[in-house]
Amino acid sequence: MLLSRLLQSQGFGSHRECRAQVLSGQVSINGQPRDDPDADIPIDDKLQLTVNGETLPYRAKAYLVLHKPAGYECSRQPLHHPSVFSLLPVPLIQRGVQCVGRLDQDTTGLLLFSDDGDFIHRTTSPKKQVGKVYEVTCKHPFDDGLIAALATGVQLHDEPAPVAALACVRLSTCRLQLTIAEGKYHQVKRMIAAAGNRVEALHRVGIGGYVLPQELSLGAWCWLSETDLALLNLNQLEER
Repeated sequence: MLLSRLLQSQGFGSHRECRAQVLSGQVSINGQPRDDPDADIPIDDKLQLTVNGETLPYRAKAYLVLHKPAGYECSRQPLHHPSVFSLLPVPLIQRGVQCVGRLDQDTTGLLLFSDDGDFIHRTTSPKKQVGKVYEVTCKHPFDDGLIAALATGVQLHDEPAPVAALACVRLSTCRLQLTIAEGKYHQVKRMIAAAGNRVEALHRVGIGGYVLPQELSLGAWCWLSETDLALLNLNQLEER
């Protein structure tokens, strides 16, 4: 692939901007300076691109996970809080990564991003039954009745039928782990309210078979590996 087109595909600017960056000596490939925007660059999984001091690996499609802090909106045009996109490198934003589902501004934890539309659809579609796992802190202590209600289904306003969790496990007197397949507006909070309690804190810990890495600090992001992607699409893999 031509170097200028390669840089453009990775979000380093328009074609004209990428050509200018190469010609001005701002670009290195695998640590080696390159000054010819029309150079043919072989593509492989070890390719490292450095532009104006910022290094990113080549990815045909971007798949990444962010440990979302509270106080950030999952929008490119936030209304009241900073955007989660401000936590990502500019090239990833410019290449068009999107949130794979959304978390409320006060919800923390696992947030995926990608520019692969098929992947986003497979991961978020209720028909695929990819579980989203949350740790929920409730305002009041609860008994087995709340667990049973969430497991069998609670009636939410404007929903035609009761909505049930895929799984619900008590963690302590005020904490539970809830797994849902949908991503309805404020769904976990509304389900807990319908069951007679209130959410005080909400943290997403997993999607499908993938769990938020313990070593990923709050506000940090990392690329997803092939193993991670397989875990995220566990149901689809099992159906093949």
